[in-house]
Formats: sequence, C-alpha cells, structure tokens
Amino acid sequence: MHIYLETERLILRRFAESDADELFRLHNDPEVMRYLNGGKPTPRQVILDQTLPRFIESGFFAALERRSGDFLGWFHLRAPEGGPEDEPELGYRLHKAAWGQGYATEGSLALIGKAFAELGARRVFAQTMAVNLGSRRVMEKCGLRHVRTFHMDWPDPIEGTEHGEVEYELLRADWEAARKS
Repeated sequence: MHIYLETERLILRRFAESDADELFRLHNDPEVMRYLNGGKPTPRQVILDQTLPRFIESGFFAALERRSGDFLGWFHLRAPEGGPEDEPELGYRLHKAAWGQGYATEGSLALIGKAFAELGARRVFAQTMAVNLGSRRVMEKCGLRHVRTFHMDWPDPIEGTEHGEVEYELLRADWEAARKS
C-alpha cells in the first residue's frame, strides 16, 4: 500500500483496482451524491471504466480510517484540467457514516499543508453548490475564504442549482500567517 499521507485518524493512499466495490458503494449513496448529481445511481460499469481509472491516474486518494482500515471515502488535490499547477483544487467525498466526525476537515487540512509546504502551491481552492452547507463549513474550518458565487449552465440541473456554486480559497501568504499566529 503506497501511503500518500497519514493524519491522526486517517491514511490517504493512491487508489487501486481493488477499490472498485468501495467506490461503487460511495458513489451510489443518494445522500452522498445529493449535491453532485441529485442522488442518481452511478452504473457499476461507469465506475469500472471511467471513474476508477481516472482516480488511479490523477490526484485522488482513498481515505481509510487508520485504526480499522475502513474505507471512508476519498480526497483529491490536483490542478484542474488546463489550470495552473500551483493552484490545486481540494475535494472530498465521504460515506455518510463519516460525516460530522471531523474527517473531512482533518484530511483537507493535511492536504492543504502538503500543498503549501511541499508542493509549492500559491493557492488552494475548493468549490461546491451554494446550498451544500456541510461542505462549506469544512472549507471555512480549513481557513478557506469565500471568494465568489457563480452560476453554471447545467444540462440536467438538480435541486439547489438555482442558488449557484461557490468558490473558496486559501492563499499561501494567508496560510503562512495563520501558522505563525
């Protein structure tokens, strides 16, 4: 197992072919997918042929609970396609059983620290639907600040789309200043 990062309660490691069943379960929980696709199921073949290969190739990390080894979900830290390498996007998706326990904040803080301390990031950002208050709280706890609300033209809009998307960011200078205080 190639460990990318360990925290007090988490192991973040690269995805492997053996993660297909866990990824399928996560991406087929209607509550987990509520703000992503309206809770629609993802066919197993899509997970096997598209999602898992993409996760294995780029910046996605399986999140395991350190004590039990249970799969909790995933995190990503990667520059968006065509975006500057020194401005990675932070993302996360966790099983409902892991919500409200600080895992999203713990994993995000570790990746933000790695981005600035080791990977030379100038800025880390994250986006979610404006109505996704849980995800927004995680971003705020991690020191990211709201920088914009924007609207996208979705081919199949889901409930809450009318309120737009939000972007939060943390700049290197602000991260460094927070570490000193």
